[in-house]
Amino acid sequence: MVQLPASGPYTLSRVRLHGSLTPGLPATADADGLILADLGVADGKIASVAPHDASAPVAFDLAGRIVLPCFIDCHTHLDKGHIWPRTPNPDGTFMGALVSAGEDRAARWSAEDVSRRMDFALRSAYAHGTKAIRTHIDSVAPQEEISWPVFEEMRERWAGRIALQASCLTGIEAARDKAWFAALARRVAAAGGVLGTVTYMLPDLEELLDFVFSLAIEHGLDLDFHADETDDVAAVSLRKIAEAALWNNFQGKILVGHCCALARQPDREVLDTLDKVAKAGLSVVSLPMCNLYLQDRRQDATTPRWRGVTLLHEMKAREIAVAVASDNTRDPFYAYGDLDMLEVYRMATRILHLDHPVADWPRAVAATPAEIMRLDGAGTLAVGQPADFVVFRGRSFTELLSRPESDRVVVRDGTAIRREIPDYSELDDLMGA
Repeated sequence: MVQLPASGPYTLSRVRLHGSLTPGLPATADADGLILADLGVADGKIASVAPHDASAPVAFDLAGRIVLPCFIDCHTHLDKGHIWPRTPNPDGTFMGALVSAGEDRAARWSAEDVSRRMDFALRSAYAHGTKAIRTHIDSVAPQEEISWPVFEEMRERWAGRIALQASCLTGIEAARDKAWFAALARRVAAAGGVLGTVTYMLPDLEELLDFVFSLAIEHGLDLDFHADETDDVAAVSLRKIAEAALWNNFQGKILVGHCCALARQPDREVLDTLDKVAKAGLSVVSLPMCNLYLQDRRQDATTPRWRGVTLLHEMKAREIAVAVASDNTRDPFYAYGDLDMLEVYRMATRILHLDHPVADWPRAVAATPAEIMRLDGAGTLAVGQPADFVVFRGRSFTELLSRPESDRVVVRDGTAIRREIPDYSELDDLMGA
């Protein structure tokens, strides 16, 4: 792989940039949207982005390798990560995950335990090329008193390497205790976080959503929901969230994750839901690896019949902002993963058919989640932005997405980082090994 200079201005010649992540680059793209370009770096920022000039002197020739902006991962669970060795999912089902994770949280989630596992996960993500993460924080009492201070400390520790956001996570039924949930909203606001819940088809769902929206408006918070992570066609809380946003005239950003049930519903209901989601300005994130793992898992030795993911193509056609993200990592909700957003994009491309054409789907792991998270300019390669990007060996998407790209070069502020992926043995004492 190419060796980049340790300091000083430099230009990477003959890189392939994706047009959707390189605003304003006046050049002709190939069928996959890739543009042969020269990328200049100075003082830790992108100094120039221009179509390749064959007559210019060449210092660092990348020979057509793809360069992408550092990744933005807008839906993770850092507090749950890497507990699989001590608390595996007994049967691979969603309920098995819910029960197992809850038991592990109650028994073992001390501040030290959460902190060490979060730091392990962040070191992995950083080495893979991620620069911003939103994590959900289990906030079921009394865990919120433990995990939120850990998150705030971790955010400070990782400042300048990974920008961290947090969203509280409880079932929306917790909002029935209005005093407790209002106190949680105040804690989230004090931490600069995002107000979040898991929505279910409860008899009082609309009333609970109204209360959640009222707190978000009161404290100036964005919202983040887990919704309809099921194959139940009666699960329409995505539609209910959109309706609540409309009747509350909510002006903040709303991200909704999963929305799996939408893919099982009749077309007439789907169209009604998508129209309301678009009108309300909601954004949607699909979690293809976790959804594929949990959804339609059968206990009778039969093969799953659907992919478990939501309708991203139909959403995108209505100009609904869509992203894909990591979700869970080596915990009862997903036994695998390493917060590697290239893996997420590779799997999303295969599961959701984000190709033929590639179009602007690369935005789903970079520019779009950056906009959802209010990270101005992140996820793009533009003059004046920090020189945060990843250099790959692949020269086309079929090359990029066919191999792990384990020797990728991650550049932060114009300098290649030392990529150190932590060894699982570091956590052995937390696993009882």
